[in-house]
Amino acid sequence: MLNEELKQSLIFLHVEELKTIALKISLSDKGKKWQIIARIIHFIETGEKQKLPTIPKVSCAVRGTDYQLNRNAPILKGAYKNDLKTRLFFKKLIGDYFHFTAFGIDWINERWMDSNPPTYQEFADMWQAEYKRRKEIPATPKEEWAYINFVQQYLKKYPTSTRQNLTNAWEIERHRNKEIVSKILLLNF
Repeated sequence: MLNEELKQSLIFLHVEELKTIALKISLSDKGKKWQIIARIIHFIETGEKQKLPTIPKVSCAVRGTDYQLNRNAPILKGAYKNDLKTRLFFKKLIGDYFHFTAFGIDWINERWMDSNPPTYQEFADMWQAEYKRRKEIPATPKEEWAYINFVQQYLKKYPTSTRQNLTNAWEIERHRNKEIVSKILLLNF
């Protein structure tokens, strides 16, 4: 129960604050927000320090190699770019409605971690299927996107709220959650 309260409060912290906590309890501060939170929670629950996940070499580009954009080519870590050339290539495969999304990036990262880098065509197929699915069932923001979730809930409750009221409410909620983290971990940061 206490760990769930800690997790729910950690998501309100900025990445830099999470990194500070991780370093204060002798954990790595590397990774994305959700990875740092998971590492802190795991340590609190077990007392064990988790090894940082690494992407297997089979999923990584070879430095100095020029990788062409081709529908059958694998998307490799280090060769994959969020640039104009890649966006235009995906628009050819998917359509003009293509844009880079968190679910797309997460899917690629999962495939890299599983030593199974997807091809550009596999990514395009997945992206189109997910896009169609989300037209029927809207996506919910990730849990670690505390601000977006807070704004959506706040505006449902107070639809005529001003931007300043929303900002003030967010800062109060962030401060409250920061205090919860400090009390549970017995840290000042």
